Amino acid sequence: MTGRTAGAVSALALLGLASWDAPAGSRGPAEVDAARLTAADREPGQWMSYGRTYSEQRYSPLTQVNAGNASKLGLAWSFELATNRGVEVTPVVVDGVMYVTSSWSLVYALDARTGKRLWTYDPEVPRETGFYACCDVVNRGVAVWQGKVYVATLDGRLVALDARTGKPVWTVRTTPEKSPYTITMAPRIVRGKVMIGNSGSEYGVRGYVSAYDAQTGKLAWRFYTVPGDPSKGFENKAMEMAAKTWKGEWWKAGGGGSPWDAMSYDPETNLLYFGTGNGAPWNEKVRSAGEGDNLFLSSIVAVNADTGEYAWHYQTTPGDSWDFDSTQSLVLADLPIGGRPRKVLMQAAKNGFFYVLDRTNGQLISAEPFVKVTWAKGVDKATGRPIEIGDPRYKTGPAIVEPSSFGGHNWHPMSFSPKTGLAYVPAQEVPGVYGTDDRYAYDPSQWNTGTDTKLNALPSDPKQRAAMRNAFRGYLEAIDPLTGKIAWKVEHKGPWNGGTLATAGDLVFQGTADGRFNAYEAKTGKLVWSTPTYAATLAGPMTYSLDGEQYVAVGAGFGSVYFLVAGFALDKPGNADNGKILVYKLGGRQVLPKPQLVKAEFPKPPPVHASAATIAAGQASYQKYCLVCHGYGAISGGVLPDLRKSPVVAQADAFKDVVIGGVRKEAGMVSFASVLKPADADAVRAYLLTEAQAGWKAEHAKTSPAARKGPKPG
Repeated sequence: MTGRTAGAVSALALLGLASWDAPAGSRGPAEVDAARLTAADREPGQWMSYGRTYSEQRYSPLTQVNAGNASKLGLAWSFELATNRGVEVTPVVVDGVMYVTSSWSLVYALDARTGKRLWTYDPEVPRETGFYACCDVVNRGVAVWQGKVYVATLDGRLVALDARTGKPVWTVRTTPEKSPYTITMAPRIVRGKVMIGNSGSEYGVRGYVSAYDAQTGKLAWRFYTVPGDPSKGFENKAMEMAAKTWKGEWWKAGGGGSPWDAMSYDPETNLLYFGTGNGAPWNEKVRSAGEGDNLFLSSIVAVNADTGEYAWHYQTTPGDSWDFDSTQSLVLADLPIGGRPRKVLMQAAKNGFFYVLDRTNGQLISAEPFVKVTWAKGVDKATGRPIEIGDPRYKTGPAIVEPSSFGGHNWHPMSFSPKTGLAYVPAQEVPGVYGTDDRYAYDPSQWNTGTDTKLNALPSDPKQRAAMRNAFRGYLEAIDPLTGKIAWKVEHKGPWNGGTLATAGDLVFQGTADGRFNAYEAKTGKLVWSTPTYAATLAGPMTYSLDGEQYVAVGAGFGSVYFLVAGFALDKPGNADNGKILVYKLGGRQVLPKPQLVKAEFPKPPPVHASAATIAAGQASYQKYCLVCHGYGAISGGVLPDLRKSPVVAQADAFKDVVIGGVRKEAGMVSFASVLKPADADAVRAYLLTEAQAGWKAEHAKTSPAARKGPKPG
């Protein structure tokens, strides 16, 4: 444990402490223990952990809000967060207090009845850390335990806060100093230990899960997800076994396998389950000489919760070459399969298959596609391995693959209703093009995919761009895990829609990327309620009850990787407004103000004085270093400034001051001097100016007098 307790409790937060009302009875704030978490269903009005229960079903027994009266839901209260980046948090509610996080790992304690702020904790994450956050500077929530609130910060710290005051009790650094690791996941607490993973595989890290003593912050155990340098020995037999599935000198690029989101726990077996991420780099050809399964990449792993000792694993994508993380929701249930009850684990994986495993031993029960899958025709039930078809590993040339790195299902939490027997999945279909980068060399200051990023460049032809956009689809799917069949499906305007919540009131709640919050009949998918949120509503909803009233809460706010990358495909771009926590109840009468979307002027860009070769080189560098934050074709989703309209891009010296000189480091825009020379920066600028020219012409065509008059009659 470090002596550092970075962060501060604001003066305003301290002033609000007097308004904190102790819950009824003798309990203090966040007085949660193993007994309460294990028996969470006995307290249906609480939501004491990320997925409500250890099973992570995201199912609530509450019935006051139901399919018959959901149309009467209205806004009870809202709370504005302090940042305008992505909102992926699931609130935790314990004894009348709601604990939420926002981007940059800020934590808030709110009165769950009114939304009044009780305290705020800002861990003061250095903004340059955002450079290593592959998919926005988000945070998915907190854990609570015996009077403390636990948050993992983007820059790799785990902090225990006093639940009454928000003051740090202890802080431990769970990732190495000055490394490309980040953390965006919500911690989980099992038997007095705080479980936390990490992110960063794209930058070349070695993933692991750590368990810390909840009272002291002392490290209890650590399980690495990929083997390290064999010459230094192996931490355990599991790593020795895994090393046999690797080739070459993989450890020099870290190996990857970051366990960055999903966890669940079974008290009966005392097994902790977690999903692991992609390899570093993505492409197995350059990661492991094109050979081996590369354990434990893209796997579901079970370990003893007390010791971290390996129990079993199931690898969804052996030798992953597509960024098919297995970090999606891991949902536990007891199901009647084959005429007998089975203890199962379910995952709608990024690779497009819905898996049902025996959670006691990892045995495959079933695996069926739930979206369009082109890289495999199925999963062999005897071996558990996908049956690949064609050349999806792009050994002989580029390949179009579905799903792509966006996944058939990504981080957005799925839910399961034991009442209907259906799993509710935020599904999507987004194709991608893969090809080997023959010039690849590991560089910890950039994304390490080993793939030819130019293949996914946005085409210049507007019709081709429109076709690419139309290929991006999103759905809410109800899947029967007994058969793998889709019971019903609702199509949305596009992909990257919100997580789901199932309730005993025969409802499924889900937000959408185009700014709505919806309720559907759980058995049929019929829409029974919808309300505008005026922001992308991507987070997992939750529900709780107080004083005899049921509330439904969700986080909303533009951000997350899709809004950074795919601005060209969005019907509704983001805006500069801060994110919000929105809470609804029957008869709620509050009104959510409609924000005014400020459309930035599109100034006429300066002419491009560069050769076609220079522009092409600039586009290649942009795809490699800039796309993940600034989007295909530099078309902003509204989260970050639109580079096509930027006055900085219009000025050569100012552009180099930012890109090479790092003058906006404190805003998260670090220097790229380690990988770009001034001439390279000029080439990137030349490419951006070509996109600006095209964008300005399109905008000018829309606003010209001829366009306003419309076509001539006749």
